[in-house]
Amino acid sequence: MTYTVNCSILLTELPLLERPAAAKAAGFDAVEFWWPFSTSVPLDADVDAFIAAVRDAGVRLSGLNFNAGDMPGGDRGLLSWPARGSEFRDNLAVVAGIGDILGTKGFNALYGNRIVGVDPAAQDAVAVENLAAAAAAVAPIGGTVLVEPVSGADRYPLRTAAQALDVIDHVRTATGARNLALLADFYHLAVNGDDVAAVIEEHAASFGHIQIADNPGRGAPGTGTLPIDAWIARSHELGYDGYIGLEYKAPIETAFTWATESVSGTR
Repeated sequence: MTYTVNCSILLTELPLLERPAAAKAAGFDAVEFWWPFSTSVPLDADVDAFIAAVRDAGVRLSGLNFNAGDMPGGDRGLLSWPARGSEFRDNLAVVAGIGDILGTKGFNALYGNRIVGVDPAAQDAVAVENLAAAAAAVAPIGGTVLVEPVSGADRYPLRTAAQALDVIDHVRTATGARNLALLADFYHLAVNGDDVAAVIEEHAASFGHIQIADNPGRGAPGTGTLPIDAWIARSHELGYDGYIGLEYKAPIETAFTWATESVSGTR
């Protein structure tokens, strides 16, 4: 099984640029990140340092988020915010440039919270335009834009797989963009009450990416009650052949204890 370590939620005891090497030392060959900079268009030196950290660690950057705003402050994406549309679009070339250099194929575009006083229909129209622009930006490097249902954010409108897939279908119909896919985060779907097993049965072959964490607690696999192993195995049986993103919370000392029996080279 091919895992990729989300270095924005794991290994956080270390400086960000040291985390790819720590993931490699733990036996993994791929990492993914939320947007690792504070602005949509960071300094060239900061981008170069990030790229070097991934390359020098000898891992692949399998996934990268577009700028999602102030995540610790509650933001969950910019693409549906009319007032920040230019900020999102300015980010596209930077994301695609990093992806081109590091061979990244999955790019998560968080939808954005509903904004008080803004018509949801207006937000959705902006989201369609920006998702199409994101798809066009990463298409030349073989990239796929991922649309993710999220839990724990009351104003985030995509909570189920069906809602995310409706957005994807709308973008495809309205703009012709094809390189969009569902990011199936089993933790978020389960917390939101979605029928994860049914989602897998209907859509696993077309998943753009899978991420995992256990529930309750968003901890490592085996710390909660979700049948993560069974869900992953069934997804593979139905045709999913991509990475499994490790996006859970755990201290660095025990972050990968559950995986110590994995065969070297398959992480």
